Amino acid sequence: MKKTTFYSCVIFMMCFSQWAIAQSKPNVLWLLTDDQRHDSVQAFNKMLTGKKNSKLGYVESPNVDRLASTGTTFINTYCQAAGCAPSRTSMHLGRYPFRTGVYEFEYYNNSLEHFKPTLPEQMKALGYQTVHIGKLGVRIKELMKNGKTKGHKIYDTDIDFKQLHKDGFTDYGKSWANNIEGEKLEKPIKNLEFFVDDNGDKIYVSKELEEMMPQYKGSAQKAYDKYDLLRHYNKKKGPQTPYKGGILSGVSSQPAGKTRDGYYTSIFKEYLQNTEATYTIGSRTFEGIDDSKPLFCHIGYDFPHTPVLPPKEYRERFQKYDYNIPELDPKEMAKMPKQLKKQVNLGYSDHFTDEEKLKMVQDYYAFCAYGDRLIGEAVDAFIEYSESKNQEWLIVYVCGDHGWKLNEHGSVSKFSPWDVDVHNPIIVVSSDKKKFPKGKVVRDFTEFVDIAPTILAAGGADIKSDEFDYLDGLDMAKVVAEEAPIRDYIVGESHAVTGPRAYIRTKRFMFSIQTRPNKVEGQDMEWATTASYKELDPCLYDMKKDPKEINNLAFSKKYEKIAQQMKEKLINIVIGDNRVEVNWERWGTGTKVYKSNFAEGAHDYKLKLDENL
Repeated sequence: MKKTTFYSCVIFMMCFSQWAIAQSKPNVLWLLTDDQRHDSVQAFNKMLTGKKNSKLGYVESPNVDRLASTGTTFINTYCQAAGCAPSRTSMHLGRYPFRTGVYEFEYYNNSLEHFKPTLPEQMKALGYQTVHIGKLGVRIKELMKNGKTKGHKIYDTDIDFKQLHKDGFTDYGKSWANNIEGEKLEKPIKNLEFFVDDNGDKIYVSKELEEMMPQYKGSAQKAYDKYDLLRHYNKKKGPQTPYKGGILSGVSSQPAGKTRDGYYTSIFKEYLQNTEATYTIGSRTFEGIDDSKPLFCHIGYDFPHTPVLPPKEYRERFQKYDYNIPELDPKEMAKMPKQLKKQVNLGYSDHFTDEEKLKMVQDYYAFCAYGDRLIGEAVDAFIEYSESKNQEWLIVYVCGDHGWKLNEHGSVSKFSPWDVDVHNPIIVVSSDKKKFPKGKVVRDFTEFVDIAPTILAAGGADIKSDEFDYLDGLDMAKVVAEEAPIRDYIVGESHAVTGPRAYIRTKRFMFSIQTRPNKVEGQDMEWATTASYKELDPCLYDMKKDPKEINNLAFSKKYEKIAQQMKEKLINIVIGDNRVEVNWERWGTGTKVYKSNFAEGAHDYKLKLDENL
């Protein structure tokens, strides 16, 4: 055989081998929304209550409902931390916060012994081409030899939301500013807000800017009036202003499709259609798709996180619906734990007028309905791409990195262990209907730490091997097949806003405690094991009798045994079963690790409570 013919055959076989691998592994699309309540999806409401609408009122979700009808819904999925960054980290690492030492919004590095590659890095090692579009929220850094840190890229292609905003792919943005329209500022403005109107002009919102540059006087008020904004305001500090406070209600400055979330979807669709070696978006150029590799795609949507700005057509449609606004029961506050009361007071909203509360709820659900449309477009484009390549595919839709209160418990925010904050169902849809059957509803507990092992197993990883023994979650395909342990409970811990607090939840009860008296890593790690019950600032809710989790029973004699059992189990798991804390220091440069492991193996999924009350 001639050399040229031989080498041609070798090259052909190599190309064919790569092509065969791409065909055998499914393309994966992971969709994640931000601050989305589970009751914004009709399909979830039907599964949980038998009615399509929320208890608050009308919701609309035809595309997510379609996903539920064609795939498997894990209706009792819970997040590990009710804050954006720690929740997203738990998903990307496949581990609980108390196993990574990442509890809130700290920057952290990946150089420590207990750290393992992130989900997209593991997918790349399995032969995948990885791409992320939108919000990421994973604050991982790479430690350099000089002790400083630098950014650590975990996706091959990262089309991040901050750069998209700078390039004008947005309706609203916020950024650090040294100059405005080419004119240098006297001093930088840390959080300069701006709206991009339908002419492409920016309307700035900043009291500092108006004081420095008189030509912008009244700019914030103009945006406040034009976009009918409702900003969060604290009753004790006076009425709302056009300058600050989370935007809880308003109308987008751009039509549907041209908001920041709209651009995430359109950019994703264009990316899939690109056949060139490179792909240009705004001021940056990215590598195009290598169709010899399977795709792992992650879209991190911003909706319905503040600013809550649905496009005009959605806002107007939802304004015709009335809603049952949650009301704060004064008796609840009297029995509420101090930590949770602190969180409620920071996001307090019960003083809002009835009109303000109604607008807030209407716009939130309108925003979710708009996001549902974008999800439908992304899903359709992804399936069309996969089927055009004769490739198998898998879609993982996660309803929020956590939930959001709409005056439940008197607050608008997250950060607490109540069901409205941590109950976030997942839908998995696959071209393989045996693994994830059409229309199936799984009612066993699942957790966000299950996302990584599920996607990795679908991508060909042997998650039972030593290489993946660090994963805290379960393969959800095994949960469907009833080949995984059945959880009696789920657990989580978060330090943001409330301070260190952990929770454990069974199908009937939720129990939560303060885990440490401070946020100093490594200090008083095992404090909860010797602290008095009162010092633990406990709460216990019986969802069978109190589904809204209003009546704290932590000090009820009738429930004393239940509380004691749940306290012991929770402490043993989050404090005593391979707990890790790290002094990350500024920008994630720290490497000092503290461990606690006095109850190794406590997290065994089993908790039998004496419910004979």
